[in-house]
Order: sequence, then C-alpha cells, then structure tokens
Amino acid sequence: MRLSLPYRSGKPIRIPPPLLLTILYLVLILIGAAALCLPASVTNPITFSDALFTATSAVTVTGLAVVDTGSNFTLLGQVFILIMIQLGGLGLMTFAALVLSVLGLPIGLRHHSFLLEDLNQTSLHQLVGLVKTILAVVLTCELIGGLLLLTVFVPDFGWATGAWFSIFHSVSAFNNAGFALMPDSLSRWATNPMMNLIIPALLMIGGIGFSVISDVARHRSWRHLSLHSKLMLVGSAILIVWSVAMFAALEWTNPETLGAFENPLDKLQISWFQGLTTRTAGFNTIDIGAIHDTTALTFMLLMVIGAGSTSTAGGIKVTTFIVLVLATIAFFRRHNHLHAFGRSIRLEEVMKVLALTMMSIFVIMSSIFLITLSHDGDFLSLVFEVTSAFGTVGLSRGMTEELDTLGRIVIGVTMFIGRVGPLSLGFFLARRTAPRISYPASQIYLG
Repeated sequence: MRLSLPYRSGKPIRIPPPLLLTILYLVLILIGAAALCLPASVTNPITFSDALFTATSAVTVTGLAVVDTGSNFTLLGQVFILIMIQLGGLGLMTFAALVLSVLGLPIGLRHHSFLLEDLNQTSLHQLVGLVKTILAVVLTCELIGGLLLLTVFVPDFGWATGAWFSIFHSVSAFNNAGFALMPDSLSRWATNPMMNLIIPALLMIGGIGFSVISDVARHRSWRHLSLHSKLMLVGSAILIVWSVAMFAALEWTNPETLGAFENPLDKLQISWFQGLTTRTAGFNTIDIGAIHDTTALTFMLLMVIGAGSTSTAGGIKVTTFIVLVLATIAFFRRHNHLHAFGRSIRLEEVMKVLALTMMSIFVIMSSIFLITLSHDGDFLSLVFEVTSAFGTVGLSRGMTEELDTLGRIVIGVTMFIGRVGPLSLGFFLARRTAPRISYPASQIYLG
C-alpha cells in the first residue's frame, strides 16, 4: 500500500509507507530541535547542533544527551522533550490513530497500512483493537507510575517540582527513553525501594510489546497465548534473570560500583535496577564509566538484543534473538524445522530474522568505523556508545559530551536507524513477491 499524492502533470506520486514514516520522524526531529532553540526553552543559549542531537535522542527514545536536561532546559523545554518522547515512543502513526479514535473518525485502509508499518505488524486483523489497547495501557501506566513516583520526588523537592519530576520520569520510563532531570540520572535514589520497583515496572510494561499486552488481556491463559507472546514472556524472564545475576557477579566487589555499598540488599537492589534497564532504557543508579570491561561487553550484548516488537524499546528484539538461538540448535541437531511450544516457525520468519540481524551488524560496524575516524582513545567506550545508540538505550561511559561534529552525526544517524530502520525493513520483509523464474538447486561449501 502506497500513499498517492497528486502533482502538476496529474500523475500521482506514490510514497511507500517506510519512506513516509521516515520523513515524518525527520520532520518531528527538526521541529523539536527548532523548539528547543527558542530562548524560552533554555536557561542558557545552546547551539543548533545541541538542540538537534537532543531532539533526535528524544524522538528515537534513546536518552543520550550532550547537555544536561535538568539544568540546561526550562520547564517549557522539558515539556517539548517530553512531547517528543511520547510521540517517538508510541509511533507517529499510532498517535494519529489514537487521535482519530478519540474523535470518533474512521481509520481508512491507507492509514491501516501505515499503522501496520509503525506497529511492525503484517495483518490488518485486530489492528484497531491493538491501537485502543495501546491507548489504555499508556494512559494507565503513565498515570499510576506518576502517582507512585510522588512518594519519591515530593519529599525531596516539594509538591510543584516533585509532581513535574514524577510525570517526566514516568513518561520517560514507560517509553524506555532514559531521559532524567538529574545530571547523574537516578543515582541519588540508588537504594530507594520505590524507585527500584516503579521505574523497572514501567520499563518492563513498555518494553514487553503492546501486542503481548493485548494478547494477555484477551486470553488470560498461557495455553491460549500466541507463540510470539510465549516467546517474549519466557525470553524476557530469562534475560532479566541472566542480566541481573551477571551484573551482580561481575560488579559485587568493584569499589566504584557495587563495592561501595556494604549492605547486600542494597547491592541486590542496584543489580536488579541496572541489569533490567540495560536492554531498554538508559537510566542508571551507578557510574557506567566505572564498570568492568566484562560488564560493559555484557551490557552491549543486552543492548543489541533490546526488548519486544511493537514496544517502545529498540534493539533487534527478543524474539529475533530467540529464533537465532533456535535455528542454531536446530542446525546442530540436524533438524529441518524450528519448533517452540508445540508450534513451528516458518522458514520465511527465519529469513526475516537473518536479514534484520545482518543489517543490524552492518549498521553497528559501519558506525564504529566512522566514529573511530575522528576519535582516538578509549575504543571500548566508543563501541559502547554506538551500541547504546543503535539499541536506543542511552547508557554512556562518558563519551557523549566529548563527541565532535562527525561523532554527533554518526551517533544521531545510528539512533535514527535504530528506531526507524527496523520498522522500514520490516515492511519490505513483510511484502511477498513470487519469483518469476526458478533455478535448479546446487551446493556450496560453508565453514
């Protein structure tokens, strides 16, 4: 399905949905950057480069920042950032559909095609129901999250500032954006039980995927859940346990991270928070620049994997990683088909996974090559920065503020591709074109 626009000769200009969505995201970033340059948006003048990078990070729900959000932007500027986070997290076409639904206007077939693209879906079936589920989940979770965070921020900042902090961090957490209003993110509340429960809960709900939430709400029974939902729930649970355990084991005695805390319960709380947020959002309660290299490598793997499809998070997605693992196991067992939970996975799905993974590797490696052209020094921190940008995570080992012009361009483009690229690629992978010519099979030698 393409959008047709007339021009002078009378022939329509056909714009594919991926291109239109890319244009819309670019327009939102430019509008956001212009808004952040307004004198009323900043406490001190910033360059357009600073504003553009911040807008890109907000729209792609990444969280990397070249200027401190809390001190460099006024309340109006922070509101602009929050709007960009909400639009970028939900998806522009999803937001448009929500507006049409609220107004009682019908969603046409063309709009359905763009929604399929923005929500990474391949079928019109129950699409409008999914959009309504998104609206209900978003409003409910952000409202409850904001109310609960009042117990954390109001005692420290008072009602006015505390209420705004609660709203901002609730929206930022649910959309897996990782933007915080404190220069050290949420380190001030590293051992606060409420902070270690509310923020991770918002991250998990926002990152599990709206299709999974809709499926669970409809069936309420493990037996009747779709294969995608089962893979997402089991895969996410395994990754959470693994990431939390690995962070605790690797950093337990590090005097600059967990080793600075004597109480084992405090160490476990921080491990829970940091291990869970790594795949999705860039909040941190310890100094990321002080973690061991082995921990950094573990974080990079988690950032590449990301969270769920049709969610507010980035990465290649949990289900993609699971299919890769299942395909590898099937190869060594000499199986010709993939099976999981009593269902088979088609070869077409495996081909999609391979295409997405290869494109992701290409983007990451190209970005690493380009950023190292103008940055010498800590190679691991540069790789960490690129991986965080692609996974739209937002964690940094202190490199973001040191990026030069080329570095900002590379990281900005990587963030954009990490958010919009998989959507566009998914559209092309979803299209089926039967080959006109078939060729005889042959053999090649591998490995």
